[in-house]
Amino acid sequence: MDWADRIGRRIRLRDLHILLAVAERGSMAKASAWLSISHPVISKTISDLERTLGVRLFDRNAQGVQLTEYGQALLKCGVTVFDEMRQGLKQIEQIADPASDELRIGCPEITMAGLLPPIVERFSRQYPRVRLNVILANMALMQFGALRERSVDLLIGRMPRGRLDDDLKVEVLYDEPYRSVIGAESKWSKRRQLDLGDILNEPWVLPPYDSAPGAQIHDIFTSAGLQPPDPAVATLSVQLTVSLIASGRYVGILPMSVAQFNVGPRRLKVSPVKLTPMHSAVGIITISNRTVSPLAELFMKCARELIGAGP
Repeated sequence: MDWADRIGRRIRLRDLHILLAVAERGSMAKASAWLSISHPVISKTISDLERTLGVRLFDRNAQGVQLTEYGQALLKCGVTVFDEMRQGLKQIEQIADPASDELRIGCPEITMAGLLPPIVERFSRQYPRVRLNVILANMALMQFGALRERSVDLLIGRMPRGRLDDDLKVEVLYDEPYRSVIGAESKWSKRRQLDLGDILNEPWVLPPYDSAPGAQIHDIFTSAGLQPPDPAVATLSVQLTVSLIASGRYVGILPMSVAQFNVGPRRLKVSPVKLTPMHSAVGIITISNRTVSPLAELFMKCARELIGAGP
């Protein structure tokens, strides 16, 4: 099969557009009405495609048409082609005026509570006309569908453990340590010296030990020769963790950026407890075979600059 000839000269974007319409509407008559193109033209276009490719794209029946296996393969190709064209046109607009568009970012809650706010603040000062759309993305559970489907332009946060798929590109920004935190008005807040063993019997708010961050915190206790405490509250919610520790009754361990971002009167205080170093890589994930938008590049540059100045 002469693919260069068939794709370059005999399959047009209009043909793929009609294919998509017929597949979505389930019949040529409905596609004809939706596209405002005559039924004979729709039918001829599909027939010409089938003749060009030498395969049947639709099975015809009394209810309409249904994609064959060959049709599904071409449909997937068509969706990709139009998606790439949309992105290309959007990039042209952004190149013409990179500071007046929308950037979609996915990140986990832990990043929203720590690293992301100062990056957003820095970015928004430089590009005030850009609208940021931030959605929750659980990177620890390898949930990259939003990135692959272009619902987000990039993911930022703590890198999941394990090998990532080859289509994902990772840029590690820094390795983030943990900090012991107490309430700013806690009974421990005025102590200049404090060991992990001193607060071991306090009520702890910690992530479940069977979670990725919980496993690391479990190792912090055991490496210090201590039996990890049974948390009074086991949760992955950063907001709940910060609120409970800020009450002064509870103690906890948080990533450095979260601890520092929430320091203040009636909030948290980083305790003088020295923890065994345990780090989590924090970085940005994009699709390796896809051009990153100009706005995403500007955001990543802003993140690098902030990390270079100290997270």
